Amino acid sequence: MDSKAEITHVGPDAFVTLTYVLFDQDGNVAGEADKDDPLTYVHGYAQIVPGLERGVEGLAKGERREVVVDSDEAFGEPDAQAVLEIDRADLPELGRDLTVGDELIAEDDDDDQLLMRVIEIRKDTVLVDTNHPLAGQTVRFEVVVSDIRAATEEEIATAEADLESRTELMCCAD
Repeated sequence: MDSKAEITHVGPDAFVTLTYVLFDQDGNVAGEADKDDPLTYVHGYAQIVPGLERGVEGLAKGERREVVVDSDEAFGEPDAQAVLEIDRADLPELGRDLTVGDELIAEDDDDDQLLMRVIEIRKDTVLVDTNHPLAGQTVRFEVVVSDIRAATEEEIATAEADLESRTELMCCAD
């Protein structure tokens, strides 16, 4: 797409800047992106949760919308296989001082970060949950389109490559 083309509404190949407040199913603030640290993405490449991406489709710069997203279109359903038991010996600097609710960050084989929440502490092991904290919840976004423009060819190529990489991981993980 020609980056000089004018885009007035959120749609395919638009580079979108959003601010939002994210609420969990109980109405508590669970996250936000403000004007100092907005969310940016190329529309149409699954870079944000699917329900939010569909919810902002067609909006113009400056428009606001409340988007309610079911769990399957937000952060997914909880996966029992995402609950892991880790030897306390594998957490030498942390093993003694952990409490239920603590969040740990680990790196996988690809150097991607994995958030783990401590859900149970046992004598020699720790039970952690790697599900997204909002898995299984219907969430609500109060979103504003801060800016919109045509994505550059480089931004589109990067978005396509990221989507392809995620698709390969999903197909091969089963």
